Amino acid sequence: MTPFRFGRGEAVLRNFVENATIPTFLFNTDGVIVYANRAGSHVLGYAAGECVGIHFTAIVHPDNLATARTQTEDLITGKIQGYQAERRYIRKDGETIWALTSVSLMPGDENQVRYLSVQAVDIDRRKRAEAALTKSERRLQVALDTSQIGVFEGDLETGELFWDDRAHDIFGIPRGRKSLHAADWENALHPEDAAKTLEAMSRAIEEKGTFNAKFRIIRADGEIRTLRSRATYFQDDGATPKFIGANWDITDEVALEERLTTAKALAEARNVELEAAKARIETQALHDALTGLPNRRYLDQILNQYRNRSRLPGDSLALLHIDLDRFKQINDTLGHAAGDAMLVHVARLLNAKVAGQHFVARVGGDEFVIACFNDADVQGLAGLADQIIAEIGQPVPYEGHFCRLGASIGIALETGADIDTPRELINADIALYRAKGRGRNRHEFFSKALQSEIETTKHMADEILSGIEQGEFHPYYQPLLNATSLDIIGVEALVRWHHPTEGILSPIRFLRIAEDLNVLAAIDRSILQQAMVDLDQWQSQGIAVPSVSVNVSFRRLSDDRLIPGLRELNIRPGAISFEFLESIFLDELDDGVAWNIDALRDMGIGIDIDDFGTGHTSIVSLLKLRPRHFKIDRQLINPIAHMPEQRRLVASIIDIGRSLGIKVVAEGVETIEQARILQELGCDILQGFAFARPMPADQLVGWIAGEKWRKAS
Repeated sequence: MTPFRFGRGEAVLRNFVENATIPTFLFNTDGVIVYANRAGSHVLGYAAGECVGIHFTAIVHPDNLATARTQTEDLITGKIQGYQAERRYIRKDGETIWALTSVSLMPGDENQVRYLSVQAVDIDRRKRAEAALTKSERRLQVALDTSQIGVFEGDLETGELFWDDRAHDIFGIPRGRKSLHAADWENALHPEDAAKTLEAMSRAIEEKGTFNAKFRIIRADGEIRTLRSRATYFQDDGATPKFIGANWDITDEVALEERLTTAKALAEARNVELEAAKARIETQALHDALTGLPNRRYLDQILNQYRNRSRLPGDSLALLHIDLDRFKQINDTLGHAAGDAMLVHVARLLNAKVAGQHFVARVGGDEFVIACFNDADVQGLAGLADQIIAEIGQPVPYEGHFCRLGASIGIALETGADIDTPRELINADIALYRAKGRGRNRHEFFSKALQSEIETTKHMADEILSGIEQGEFHPYYQPLLNATSLDIIGVEALVRWHHPTEGILSPIRFLRIAEDLNVLAAIDRSILQQAMVDLDQWQSQGIAVPSVSVNVSFRRLSDDRLIPGLRELNIRPGAISFEFLESIFLDELDDGVAWNIDALRDMGIGIDIDDFGTGHTSIVSLLKLRPRHFKIDRQLINPIAHMPEQRRLVASIIDIGRSLGIKVVAEGVETIEQARILQELGCDILQGFAFARPMPADQLVGWIAGEKWRKAS
């Protein structure tokens, strides 16, 4: 490719073209740049002369390339004489610019070589501004379409109206109708809103200000809509004055506002009623419905307020926790109505007793609390408690009956500026527990010693539960001997606790607490299972132990799970007998207990009565129960060697057993002399330290093999 050169004598022309501000290019008919002046090179981002040799396809934007080819071919072939086109060009740095391109065909030189003359005026700023305007207009259009705002213009001299499509839609006038007048707007105004709306428009015109109004219209189809309208006075130089603005339909918003206003009015109207209801609910929430006394929640609030306020070192708080005795019996025998009447009676009695000086609350079914603030001493509290116990103990008539209640009271008293009210409630409860444990119908004060005892008991209870989980309870066996032959007829399994730190503990250390925890059944079951294993092992070794008796809590006879659980153990008939304390029967064997006893017999499990002579079992009870053995309590056995009258009593008990066909066991036999006397009296079986102390299973085997008890006898 040969670059274009100006001819001789054309220096002036070359200088003019080179320094012209309009970008100028010459292309050969192949589309290659052969010349570019400074402005042309600059607009494309090239240095002078650097763009020579570049094909037009490298600088024309791809979107304009097809049109550029067609127009250039038409120009070269003579179809057109020249053309103008707005095109985008690609600069050296990759950016694009818009240019108004004028293209013409230069005649050939002496060599008949033709060139395309191209002038490109930079219109990039204008094109970008047009694009931005188009984009803005498009966004505005979308916004208007979305908002359903109708734009209008009104000529104040001619009365002509110009509405866009949305304004036509708002007023219900077809979009095709272009000839509109101010009367069309005025006639659409709702009669009730027309006067004030026209007045607002007139005032805005007069002041050449802003029209801002809310009004209703009646559309062409008869529908009533509410509009918001805003317009501004406007006048171009030499033009007629106009109002330009917008309308938008707010019918739905007005309806919503009206509903909200109505709802607000209803809410305000109900507010007084709600406040009254709230007061009633609050009263109900803080008071017991039956007695009218404050309830536990109210008591907690009062105690929290007292705890949180400033106090003096001499301040005091006393809590009396009252629990009614024999209340359950009244409920069970006379019904809940009678129980409710007794609760109301006690509430009135307590209110009358404190006479507004102290705070009285019902905190449970048959439990009450009296709180005495800054007016209490030990002597006065004890006197108050005794008076309450005495008055509650008076018989109360009810529908022809006299109901007799009792009361146990726990008292906690604290003084000083730092009183822990939740702790004091617990202390009063601890004292109440002690009062009930010591026989009821009494009061007890909380003390540090009592707290220590309770904590010790709780610690022991936790250890018992852990001991059951860890398998720390084991049977110790004490032999039962035939009183005549001194042969072993069985052994009694006595529970011992292998305490991890205190060693072997007897039942006296843990039995009461275990009973309170309701875990005696678990301990009994564990001892029974271990005894069965030991018995099977002895018999497999040829050791003569015919059976094992185990102590069982009488409470288990009321357990409907007792028999199914025992059947799972596959107890061999005659191998096991259960011992029950005599003092617990009291002739009260209900149907469930009787059924369980019969089921035990059917399984071949013997029934024995322990500690006979210390309780209240009658001959009738013995006939009902039909035990295999009953044991004479050690307290009756101990004095028989030196007290003839005690010996006669024991002889009578033995005669009772013989007449009923029940074998008699003497437990607590500590001397050979006692054993001889019991043998003479006709006692069947002997058990006691005179022959052997309770021992673990492995020691029992050696004891039986040595037969030392026979030599001692």
